[in-house]
Amino acid sequence: MLTGKQKRFLRARANRLKPIFQVGKIGVNDNMVEQISEALEKRELIKVSILQNCMEEKDTVASELADGASAELVQIIGNNIVLYKESQENKQITLP
Repeated sequence: MLTGKQKRFLRARANRLKPIFQVGKIGVNDNMVEQISEALEKRELIKVSILQNCMEEKDTVASELADGASAELVQIIGNNIVLYKESQENKQITLP
């Protein structure tokens, strides 16, 4: 579980990131969760965009992605979700 200070730190780092995944009409599926999990292992911090045609609620999508990838939900801002997971092999971010 992340502390408030750690979440603020990660939100600041995520501010300049571009979304690398998009959740569309079909919502969250196993393949997407697997790809997001792999991306988190490489990058530790990613942004996911939710498209306008997504049928699911933002909160539902965020919790499904976070649970499926065993990641921490840092923030939901607008139609973007920020996820963090500490990497086992490519550690780049040192949390305060």
